[in-house]
Amino acid sequence: MTNALIAPSLLSADFARLGEEVRNVVAAGADWIHFDVMDNHFVPNLTFGPMICQALRMHAMRADGSRVPIDVHLMVQPVDPLAQAFADAGADLISFHPEAGAHVDRTLQLIRAAGCKAGLVYNPSSSLDTLEWELDQLDLVLIMSVNPGFGGQSFIPGALKKIERVRKLIDASGRDVRLEVDGGIKASNIRAAFDAGADTFVAGSAIFGQSDYRAVIAAMRAELAR
Repeated sequence: MTNALIAPSLLSADFARLGEEVRNVVAAGADWIHFDVMDNHFVPNLTFGPMICQALRMHAMRADGSRVPIDVHLMVQPVDPLAQAFADAGADLISFHPEAGAHVDRTLQLIRAAGCKAGLVYNPSSSLDTLEWELDQLDLVLIMSVNPGFGGQSFIPGALKKIERVRKLIDASGRDVRLEVDGGIKASNIRAAFDAGADTFVAGSAIFGQSDYRAVIAAMRAELAR
């Protein structure tokens, strides 16, 4: 399996000082910045638009001058206009829910043609049927371990079985596809998700809800390494 990555979710950050929050979590060791986009239509909440993504790019810089990738998770319908807008705003990875798009393959092509890595997202009860047909177009599969729409929810244990199944499909394909998990991830359960096959871990309140971001990320890495 490829190296494990930790992607703090801005959904749980202090919205009044997002730039500072991004700088702090990058300094604490974040590998990606996870950007949850909700439209109050496909999911019952409203969050960030492309202009915020563009504004935060300059804050996602490491001390060595390299930039931390921005991982955009679209919980919107329709998908294509915002996928293009976030690509234009500087997103590095864009993933969406298959049930939100009328033409999944076309949307994946749009994202990749815009210069971004493309992913599909599966809710706790979503079928994986589309994965068989689209795996060759994917750079990322995101498994939701909560129902999307709100931060701070508890991890749904049944997601581990879905992660295991997707890991087998990815390994059988021979392709370099990231397997991300989002929802209720914290130091006490990150190892279980890793053992099931995940290699990229979104964490919101587990990181931003604490005073020492570096200590939380270090504790997660220690669990992954044990």
